Amino acid sequence: MLEREFKFYKVHQKELVDKHNGKFIVVVGDKVVGAFDAELEAYTEAKKNFKPGTFLVQHCLPGKGSYTQTFHSRVAFP
Repeated sequence: MLEREFKFYKVHQKELVDKHNGKFIVVVGDKVVGAFDAELEAYTEAKKNFKPGTFLVQHCLPGKGSYTQTFHSRVAFP
């Protein structure tokens, strides 16, 4: 689900950042259909035209940090 949209973002990240740096973009298929200042605004506007689960809202920033998260735990496994 949304693999196509995420792959499009990763492949075109540099050019998307050049155009939409810092914005929250809405991706449907292999096309950016909107760019917004706030994540909630992007989602709210996208769901007016697209069914939830059919579009990706992505913070458009340079580097892997815009689409990855690191979780730290103090739990040690033997």
